[in-house]
Parts: sequence; C-alpha cells; structure tokens
Amino acid sequence: MLSALILLPLFGAALIGFWPAQMSGKLSRRVALLFAILIFLWTGLLAIKFNPAEANQQFAEFIPWIDSLGLNYNLGIDGLSLPLLVLNGLLTCIAIYSSDESLQRPRFYYSLILLLCAGVTGAFLAQDLLLFFLFYELELIPLYLLIAIWGGTRRSYAATKFMIYTAVSGILILASFLGMVWLSGSSSFALETLDTSTLSLTTQLLLLGGILVGFGIKIPLVPFHTWLPDAHVEASTPISVLLAGVLLKLGTYGLLRFGMNLLPEAWTYLAPWLATWAVISVLFGSSCAIAQTDMKKMVAYSSIGHMGYVLLAAAAATPLSTLGAVMQMISHGLISALLFLLVGVVYKKAGSRDLDVIKGLLNPERGLPVIGSLMVLGVMASAGVPGMVGFISEFIVFRGSYPVFPVQTLISMIGTGLTAVYFLILMDRAFFGRLSAQVTNLPRVFWSDRIPAVILAVLIVIFGIQPAWLARWTEPTITAMLNPQNVVATVSLDKAKSKT
Repeated sequence: MLSALILLPLFGAALIGFWPAQMSGKLSRRVALLFAILIFLWTGLLAIKFNPAEANQQFAEFIPWIDSLGLNYNLGIDGLSLPLLVLNGLLTCIAIYSSDESLQRPRFYYSLILLLCAGVTGAFLAQDLLLFFLFYELELIPLYLLIAIWGGTRRSYAATKFMIYTAVSGILILASFLGMVWLSGSSSFALETLDTSTLSLTTQLLLLGGILVGFGIKIPLVPFHTWLPDAHVEASTPISVLLAGVLLKLGTYGLLRFGMNLLPEAWTYLAPWLATWAVISVLFGSSCAIAQTDMKKMVAYSSIGHMGYVLLAAAAATPLSTLGAVMQMISHGLISALLFLLVGVVYKKAGSRDLDVIKGLLNPERGLPVIGSLMVLGVMASAGVPGMVGFISEFIVFRGSYPVFPVQTLISMIGTGLTAVYFLILMDRAFFGRLSAQVTNLPRVFWSDRIPAVILAVLIVIFGIQPAWLARWTEPTITAMLNPQNVVATVSLDKAKSKT
C-alpha cells in the first residue's frame, strides 16, 4: 500500500513526460490532477485503515536491496508521518489545480511536480537512513527546475542559491547518518536496528551538530534562511504553496525523527541552546516580515518565524510540546498555502504585490472582496486567533514548552504579537481604504480561482474547532517515541543544570 504512493506519481510523471503523441497543456494538467487526486485518496484510505492506538510502524514493507551497503527498501508509516503524507497529497492537488493553463512546456512542468510529490512521499515513508537520504535528494532536482524555468525575473539566482544551500544540507545529513551507523557498529541503515546509546556524548554531539545544521538549512532557521525569501519571491504561486506547505516540513520532520529520536542524550544536552536558537528565529523572521513591502516576501519571512515554534517545542521534548510541534507543522502548511494562494490571485488580478502600489482591494464593487475576506481569515489564523488551527497549535507548543523553558517560551510568545503587527500592516495597506488608481478595473475572479483557498480556509476552521481530529493520529506515536529517553533526558538535563 505504501509503495503505491511512490509509484503513482512516478508513473504519472512518466506518462505525461513520455507520451508519444502530442499532449496539450490542458490535457497534461487534467492527467496530472487525476494522478494527484488518486494519491490524495490513497492517503485518505491509509488514514482510514490506520490504527491510531498503535504506536509502531504500520503497513510496513521490506525488500532487501544492496546488502553490501546495508541498504534496504524499508517503508513504514506512523502517527508522525501520516498527517504530513495527507498534507502532501492535498497540497499537490491544489498546486496542480492552481497552475496556469497557458504556461510554457506544460508536460515537463507537471511531470516535475509529480516527481516532487514522489520524493517527498518517499522521504516521509522511509524507515532506512540511506533510503531517506535518497528521497531527500530526489526532491531537490524537480524543485530547482521548477524555480529555474518557471520562476520570475531573478529565477536563475534564486534557484542556484537554493541548490547550493540544500547541497550543503545534504552533505551534512549524509555525513551524520554514516557516522551514526558506522560508529555504532550497526550492520544496516534501518532505524529499528540502529542503537546509538553506545556512543559517547561527545560523538553524539558531533553527529547531532551535522543533523541540526543540515535540517536547519531546510527548515530554514536563522542564519541559514537567506535562500527562502528569494526562492518564494521568484517561484510561481503553486510552487510556493508546495515549498512552504510541505517541503519545509522535511526539515522539522528530520529533526524529530533523526535528531530527537536517535540522539536523545545529546539532544537534551543541547536543548537550552536549541530553545534559544528558536527564539532568535522567531523574532528575526517576524521582525523582517514587518519591514517588507512585497506581500509574498512578507509571507515568506513569516514562515521563518513560525517554523521557529517547532524547534522550541522539539527542544522541550515533552509529549505535549512534541505533539504541538507536529500540529504546528500541519497548521503552518495549511495557513501558508492559503496565504500564498491569495497573494498569487492578487498579483494575477492587480498586477502587483507592492504594498506601496495596491490599496482598497476589499472594495465590494471594483475590488477583490471575497479574496480579501479569505485573506482576513488567513492572517487571523496565522496570528493565532482562537477558533482556528493556528491558535491551538501554538497554544500546545507554548503549554508544553513552558515547564522546561519558561523564559524562551515567554519571549517566543512575542512572535505571535509581531505576527499580528505585520499582517495588520498588510491588510491595512493592501485591502482597506480607497481603491488605488493603479489597480482599477480589476479582472473578474472566478470561483475556479477561489475553490482551493476556500478548501484550505474550511480545514483551518474545522481543525481549529476540533483539534482532536488531528491530534489523535499523532499522540500515541509521540508518547512511544519519548518514553525510552525520558530517564536519560532527565538525568542529562539535571547534569547540565548542575554544571551551569
């Protein structure tokens, strides 16, 4: 069942890319959307068959591959990866549906999106360190091409910068994975057989350092964040949706799965520093967002701040905070996808994202009133207004992190206030007031442009009102993941405090 999630997008990409007859852009889009819907429905079937009370890997698949390297085709799914898989399927559908029918080289474009989906899916399913790395690297190539070919005026610069940063990320992650396997004496890269408890604390810290920097680039965390605003600004709207909604989650997923889970002693030793790092990312990303005049760049910097909450929760490593980290990943995926979609519609209809140019878009007669109303909902969710998924995810993060790191948690909460500030600036300058002369006679917005945003908005409200529907999948896995390390973590934390 799990291999089908990887094979479906691969088959779809091959069908669209190598179909011998002529295939129009409209037909290519329809075929790609059909495969994306099948992938999403398949993840929904997995969610139905998934047993939330079972903490171990489910639907496991194992095929021996390269014995000399200790590499096996080993897949599995648990409460940590299942929500992210469903999110990936949903946003892939939305990205393909939202793509411009008149874009150039459509067959290549839709093939790359499906390849991207396959790489991300494989990374979330992999239960082998080396297999995860192969899928992690696989998704880089399609994303690079999607930015470099269909991006904005500075697309070559943004794509090259993205590739350089992520190449360094991959090197550090691979080095850490190889070190964990070789130094622990393991005969394979399988997660279930890897025992890092025999490694000294110094060795664990070195390995964890590579994982932190490698996945910190992907998240991204300050100071490894500079590639993200450029990539978002130059990427097309559907690619920004995938980049913010799913691809950044590979970094936070990697920290939880391979950092906190495999190196708990070193993780706990560095936890105070990680919490401080999270505070810096939250405040820096939020402060930079306030200074932006480009709507898309403002939303991009907001992602840096909100992903810092995930690091704070992971640093605390309590069952409640870790659950909050997973919920924050899903929450940010839905909210950021909604915001980027709406910014894309504004740019398409108004011809500008500059807050110094556009104004009064909430005008009920000549503006974009429905888009503006959805934007109000999106910024309220991002700012943590109660009744939406952004509030409950951040509340769980803060509630779970406060007993361990009260000072860092209280400072990070300033970020929610800053979020309200920069999004109020966006709403005030772009949507309220008199419609500016530069954006009069706006083209009509059809419901086909609104449907993806409406779907995301409904999900944001539903999970905000009933967060248990989201938490029930993850809670048993998080509890089982943290239980074996509780004693070690407590002892290490006490030692660190006594030394301080």
